[in-house]
Amino acid sequence: MNRAGRGAATGAGMRVTRALLLLAVVLPLAACAWFPMEKEPPYRLVLSWGGLGETPGRFNEPTGIAVHAGEVFVSDARNARIQVFDFEGRFLRQFGTPGEGPGQLGRPMNLTIAGGELYVADYWNDRIQVYSLAGEFRRSVGESGSGPGQFDAPGGVAVAGNGDLFVADFYNQRVQRLRPDGRFVRQWGETRRPGWRAGYFSYPTDVAVAGDGSLYVADGYNDRVQVFAADGRLLRKWGGPFALNIHGSFRGWFATVTSIALGPGGEVFVADFYNDRVQKFTSQGEFLTAFGSAPSGASHTAMAVAVAADGTVFVANLDAHRVERWQQPVATR
Repeated sequence: MNRAGRGAATGAGMRVTRALLLLAVVLPLAACAWFPMEKEPPYRLVLSWGGLGETPGRFNEPTGIAVHAGEVFVSDARNARIQVFDFEGRFLRQFGTPGEGPGQLGRPMNLTIAGGELYVADYWNDRIQVYSLAGEFRRSVGESGSGPGQFDAPGGVAVAGNGDLFVADFYNQRVQRLRPDGRFVRQWGETRRPGWRAGYFSYPTDVAVAGDGSLYVADGYNDRVQVFAADGRLLRKWGGPFALNIHGSFRGWFATVTSIALGPGGEVFVADFYNDRVQKFTSQGEFLTAFGSAPSGASHTAMAVAVAADGTVFVANLDAHRVERWQQPVATR
């Protein structure tokens, strides 16, 4: 081989070596990012209650959950009512009846409590309904449509410190921010246009607002979480490789996100519906742990999640028609 040929071969070999070295560095980093290790032990199931039925204390597809001052509020979807329990699962009261009138419910979905009031995403009635915690109807916000301040099947609602509402507008493929009286402020996403690029949604299901005003969005069928600053900027997203609508059952991946809740330390709890689990992350999206239960023959178990001030987690188990209470194991020396 002449000198030029030997030089070309040497150069090609060096390129291959560099490529292999690059892969040796990149692949472990990608593995750490896309297949993270568990950093906390899973929570343990300590109590469950309910079962299929219409009588007080039973459910027909619970779809939303919220906690406040030792009480658990549950959206009993197909029974078109809200049921309230103590932390031991004892029935306290219920309110709501099927219908379209004020205070009546279609399919109540994710719940939130703010300012001593319960906010209900009334999915089939295309509105947000607000009740006292005792169950008295106060007001409703929104109407059917795709214009500003209108909804097409709202799935979840969150309330900012100033009373503004954030609504996951499911079929309109957007999240809206409204004043307490329903006046439009802004939106994220493009109306009626699902998309996987950052800032777009594919059937958003729920929202949560942090103390600093950051907005966490359960981007349902994009199998990810997106986080926005109070001024609307995208801060981060996570769920599978590059959060590009790649679903899976690995740690940190999702198979349809249906609910999102923030813990007392800013942790993010996500209902990972088709994976039958709840996943827990730091506020930056770092995976911490996952937990859930699927009774024999059941699936679709982790529909909604809520976190109490002491860190106790409550889960609405759709297919088993029950509520579950989960607690983190106590650390031992």
